[in-house]
Amino acid sequence: MNIRSLAAALAASVTLSVGAAQATDLEVTHWWTSGGEAAAVAELAKAFDATGNHWVDGAIAGGGDVARPIMISRITGGDPMGATQFNTGRQADELVEAGLMQDVTEVAKAEGWDKIINPPSLYKSCVKDGKWYCVPINIHSWQWMWMNNAVFEKIGKPVPKNWDEFVADVPELQKAGIIPLAVGGQAWQSNGLFGVLQVALGGVDLWKKVNVDKDAKFAAGPEMLKIFKAAAQAREWSKDTKVQDWNQATNMVITGKAAAQIMGDWAQGEFAVAGKVAGKDYTCLPGLGVNEIISTGGDSFYFPKQKDPEKTKAQMVLAKTLLDKKTQVAFNLKKGSLPVRGDVDLASANDCMKKGLEILKKGNVLPDGNQTLSPDTTGQLQDVIDKFWHDFSITPEEAQKQYAAIIAKAD
Repeated sequence: MNIRSLAAALAASVTLSVGAAQATDLEVTHWWTSGGEAAAVAELAKAFDATGNHWVDGAIAGGGDVARPIMISRITGGDPMGATQFNTGRQADELVEAGLMQDVTEVAKAEGWDKIINPPSLYKSCVKDGKWYCVPINIHSWQWMWMNNAVFEKIGKPVPKNWDEFVADVPELQKAGIIPLAVGGQAWQSNGLFGVLQVALGGVDLWKKVNVDKDAKFAAGPEMLKIFKAAAQAREWSKDTKVQDWNQATNMVITGKAAAQIMGDWAQGEFAVAGKVAGKDYTCLPGLGVNEIISTGGDSFYFPKQKDPEKTKAQMVLAKTLLDKKTQVAFNLKKGSLPVRGDVDLASANDCMKKGLEILKKGNVLPDGNQTLSPDTTGQLQDVIDKFWHDFSITPEEAQKQYAAIIAKAD
């Protein structure tokens, strides 16, 4: 090797060494652990790793109710992760107010997030006093019912087009030994189902009076009592589910042990992993086929403050990467959610995603409960629904009275 070649090789070696030194490990905590969720997370990790940094996966099993206290404890206890998932809304407000979250305004303005994120309510949850503290990455809606087409063929019935048709088929499903409605044992699942019934059977105005206006008198009235009575029916139909996790309940629908599940659109990821095709193997009903509307909740990533400036730089890179067009498409197609960017190509979207996109295009949306109620209020309401769901001695009237009392002092 001549001197020039040696010099070039040394220069290349130095360049590679510098590049390696700039690569930063960033721990990212989240509660996405099911098959479909893991496939979606892998897309985020791949996109971040392509920047020369390294995604260190910090998955916490058990869902958000288990993961959030652990995440908050680490951040407040001086052991912050590089980035962490929260549901879009008010879950991290106190951490932001305490000065524990990194400001990402510079990236947000440079990338024009306020012009590409749709609907605006998503990014407004990230902005406090004019500064950006998080990145919304998807639109997740609870307003769906998922049904196994083969199950209804088995009982000689067409797949229901709305809630009333489903209710009419329940006796035949039970006669065939099929659980009508699969609902996992965790509190957030029955609480989410109750919220879907509010919107689908009571209408948007009912939901807003309770969750936005916090009208306790209305919450104690006859319109809401109808929702509690419908929930009492649903708990009866789901009593034989006998599983805890939501994805286990989804699997019961996939395998035909249950006919349907009321669950957010993240359930799509499980159907996809199982090789099932939307519109052929399974059917999705937005708004239970009654009120076709989607709630614009979802997930956002926050960036706890770091002492290491290199980690802070990596946080900014991750923030930018999460809203990259290619990342948005790859992640959301696997996750079953809708992208927050309104300018991406989703030609490969399946039948159910197309339904969601059409509803979003029409503007038939409402905010998620996490955006309108504080975590404390949400937790109290969830406790009421959970007890009602599992204790059949509690009447709809008794549960409604407790629910309305919490709405009366909701913040």
